[in-house]
Amino acid sequence: MSSSTIETSAAFTAAVVTVSDSSSRGERADISGPAVAGVLEKSGFKIVAREVVPDEQESIQNILAHLSDKARLVVTTGGTGIAPRDVTPEATRAVCDRLVEGVVERMRAESGKKSPMAALSRAVCGVRGKSLILNLPGSPAGATESLQAVIDLLPHALELLDGNTRHSQKLGST
Repeated sequence: MSSSTIETSAAFTAAVVTVSDSSSRGERADISGPAVAGVLEKSGFKIVAREVVPDEQESIQNILAHLSDKARLVVTTGGTGIAPRDVTPEATRAVCDRLVEGVVERMRAESGKKSPMAALSRAVCGVRGKSLILNLPGSPAGATESLQAVIDLLPHALELLDGNTRHSQKLGST
């Protein structure tokens, strides 16, 4: 699979959620959300929603549940660290049916090559229905680097969620 485009007949839909108290109050511009959306669009995803919510677990859970009904991929940026208000992983776990640990393991491994601070990320990836929810760090560089580390996995993951379990030599087995 090419890292520049999704090799499917129709683009998968995606939603981007920025989790930030200051951006949700209008005190700071959201830079990470647009950066993440740009990477997704360049990879062939159709962005159907962009939202900004505060670092409040209930707000995050509500938007994730809502957007997973509208988009096949819901990507969050922010709230994945160890600060007291970083609750994005807890909100994601609460709305997901199953977790996909390998995706975030790959993100942390790749990010760790550039910054030892990547080990402090608590990001998770999970399945809700036929949608995939993926947490990314809050910084624009961390978010886009983490997403680029796994972008090639996402279309195949979504195809598996559709029930397409054929294995290709190119993709390997899952």
